[in-house]
Amino acid sequence: MTEDEARSWLVARNVPRETFDAIERFIAFLRIQSTAQNLIAASTLDAIWARHIVDSAQLLDLAPDWNTWLDLGSGAGFPGLIVALLSEGRKVTLVESRAKRIAFLQGAALTAGIVDRVEIIGSALEKMKPRRFDVISARAFAPLDKLLTLATPFADKTTRWVLPKGRRAAEELEATHGSWQGVFELVPSVTDSEAAIIVATDVTPRKR
Repeated sequence: MTEDEARSWLVARNVPRETFDAIERFIAFLRIQSTAQNLIAASTLDAIWARHIVDSAQLLDLAPDWNTWLDLGSGAGFPGLIVALLSEGRKVTLVESRAKRIAFLQGAALTAGIVDRVEIIGSALEKMKPRRFDVISARAFAPLDKLLTLATPFADKTTRWVLPKGRRAAEELEATHGSWQGVFELVPSVTDSEAAIIVATDVTPRKR
């Protein structure tokens, strides 16, 4: 997917002009902050719309009905901040334990004008008090087995998991077969034909 194709993908979903403006402000802030810390791979700085914005935004098509969304290891704001930018009236909880990344997320939310749509928790997930979320997402947070182990206190059987796992998605899913059960699906990414998103519900540990 090219940068022009990525913008067109969002236009086709009737993203308002003011939201595009907010995304542009976020991208400008990200570029500035990336000179001080390694927020995203330098090789992707010229492909932000495809590699990061649309790669995050596509998750909304996989979780159409939600009020609370938990994003793990939010780092540079993907996918959590983008989900929040495109979801007026709903709340996204961003979990990040690294101090510099926490400060970045706070500044980015302010810059994009979505402070009211996000809850930024500066803590390791293990230290959070469990509560249930409608959707759980994570991008480059942990291998699938570890991710499910850490995050199940925040899910019930109806929670929808949307987990971009790149080109190793099928491999990671296969590795958890003996430990986890549920309804799992591999959905091709719109930004990379060789990458996939693991979508799951009714996730529970497999009894041994």
